[in-house]
Amino acid sequence: MNLPAADSPVIRHPRRVEGIVAGQATSDGAGVRLVRLLGAELQRRLDPWLMVDAFSSDRPDDYLAGFPSHPHRGFETVTVMHAGRMRHRDSAGHEGLLRGGDVQWMIAGRGLVHSEMPEQEDGLMAGYQLWLNLPAADKLRAPAWRDIPAAAIPQVRTAAGVQVRVIAGASHGVEGAVQRPHTAPLLLDLSLPAGSRFAQPLPAAHHGFVIVRRGQLAIGSRTVTAGRLALLAQEADSDGVVLDAADQDVEALLVAGRPLGEPIVQHGPFVMNTRAEILAAFEDYARGSFDTVSPQPFD
Repeated sequence: MNLPAADSPVIRHPRRVEGIVAGQATSDGAGVRLVRLLGAELQRRLDPWLMVDAFSSDRPDDYLAGFPSHPHRGFETVTVMHAGRMRHRDSAGHEGLLRGGDVQWMIAGRGLVHSEMPEQEDGLMAGYQLWLNLPAADKLRAPAWRDIPAAAIPQVRTAAGVQVRVIAGASHGVEGAVQRPHTAPLLLDLSLPAGSRFAQPLPAAHHGFVIVRRGQLAIGSRTVTAGRLALLAQEADSDGVVLDAADQDVEALLVAGRPLGEPIVQHGPFVMNTRAEILAAFEDYARGSFDTVSPQPFD
């Protein structure tokens, strides 16, 4: 794809790094090995983002079991594939295949049952799944999803040579593939050549973080190495973030969003605002009502 070159904005009060998270090795689904970079302990701090799981392995035993059919209610999932192939299906009969560079954005809403299964027997499987909260008024909306092939993700190249895949939000005048009205998520997939700098405006009230996939980044006075999540400080006068790649190429995700400020009650695959709503989700799932839901076109 021919990428336009764009000048970077001037950031006068860049955010500093409040903390660096190494994540917790765990497994999910039928035993897929992953690293949970954002979990329950950071949900309030990084509202509206609820969870981030990183998976990367060339050992089939780490991923072949996949994520058999399971329910969700009350939030959105974003799957960013960097390598490998993952087939997803839902209880209404829809399915799609994600390849390296593709993204799936799913709005679980009032509930659906789906599966995500690797479609390979060897080779590297790598990517991220992020959970994004829904406001209370939308938690029982009709579910929806959108498969976004790599070629359909808008891109921009900065004057410094940084390649930006704009999955959600906007960067350097380019609108992303997805816009969500209440949480205003920003999700940028960045490739920074050695010696380059990337600047991105961020509203002071929005929560944000950076995940380094490869190499190491300098953010202010802190260095963030591969596999780590950098929590960006919340300061009233901050107007953005500045990322520096020193002596090596870097790949990273920049993630931010407008906090909802609502109660967060999670139990497994359900995220609601009250315990009563969680119990209702379990009851609806047990009755099989999730199986009758057909996702709508993505809005």
